[in-house]
Amino acid sequence: MTAATPKTIPEYLDQLRAALRGADQALVQDALYDAEEYLRSEMAANPGLSEADLIASVATSYGAPEEVADIYRDTEVQVTRALRTPPAPPRASLTGRFFGVATDTRAWTALFYMLLSLATGIIYFTAVVTGFSLSASLVLMIIGIPVVILFVGLVRVLSLVEGRIVEVLLGERMPRRPLYQGRGQPWLERIGAMFTDPRTWSTMLYQLIMLPLGIVYFTVTVTGLALSVGLVGGGILALLGSFGLPVSMDWDGVYFGAPWQAAVVILAGGLLFFAMLHLARMVGRGHGALAKSLLVKTAQH
Repeated sequence: MTAATPKTIPEYLDQLRAALRGADQALVQDALYDAEEYLRSEMAANPGLSEADLIASVATSYGAPEEVADIYRDTEVQVTRALRTPPAPPRASLTGRFFGVATDTRAWTALFYMLLSLATGIIYFTAVVTGFSLSASLVLMIIGIPVVILFVGLVRVLSLVEGRIVEVLLGERMPRRPLYQGRGQPWLERIGAMFTDPRTWSTMLYQLIMLPLGIVYFTVTVTGLALSVGLVGGGILALLGSFGLPVSMDWDGVYFGAPWQAAVVILAGGLLFFAMLHLARMVGRGHGALAKSLLVKTAQH
């Protein structure tokens, strides 16, 4: 059954949201933002045109809600296929899958995200704690109102930035446009909507927990990589020393003089490095799911 032709912009957005039911919530947010941005810019460019006439006229240029939803779904499928990491061969052995992680770009980008997360966690945590404290101390004063609004706006901007980082490095689809927030509504209603939106508070929660998560991610990554490089490098030096070269390794009284001992050390360091890539890929998937659950607005029906 075809839905009735929308007469207002909110009706158009409601129909588009319904047509995108079941799609990725980040995709829904982007589609709604684009549609409202286009419709309201057309309204501003044609002040003498009613909303009903405007929507009827853009049905042939921008498209009806169902048509727009189909376009977004098709485009998303094509982009996902183009960016998807090639799957491992189905018959790859356990050894092949273990060492094959080195060819997975998502493991490398997730490893970089774990290193970057300490810096971003400090920024997010500082912004939320400082902004919340300042807002709470000034809320009873006239100047406190714009401070609170700016604080919430900053939280949303940082959320969009984090979403782009998560999508690029972890491969989790995140919003590429900000939340549309009823730009046709009065200012007071829009401000109230920001504070009653659960996503505002879940975003602050995410930005707060990014600091402890960033500390853990960074510590584990640096420790693992340093230990891996140290074992490989130390093993190579010990191997050279075992062949009579003027190089030797003595770790706390344990002397690696035999070639097989050096080889074991090198092997341990190499295995640890590949294990770190597997760990990074696993953390990337889990953190991507966490970011999706806390930063992406759930579509309303």
